[in-house]
Amino acid sequence: MGVPSKRRTNRSKRDRASHFALKPTAVAKCPDCGTYTLPHRACRKCGTYRGRKAVNVEKRVLRAKRKTKAGK
Repeated sequence: MGVPSKRRTNRSKRDRASHFALKPTAVAKCPDCGTYTLPHRACRKCGTYRGRKAVNVEKRVLRAKRKTKAGK
């Protein structure tokens, strides 16, 4: 059977798990409005990505508002 023949020591256990730590989230500043967004994604506030309008923010807000009213 696949049973370990030796006990894993505390030190080797910590060494194995040393890369499990959380890494800080990378953020980028939107060149148009200045809010912080995730890299390689359209800005949630103004809807621009790489210098052009990618998302109609007003339309998305209205759609979300309509969806929450319908869900009540």
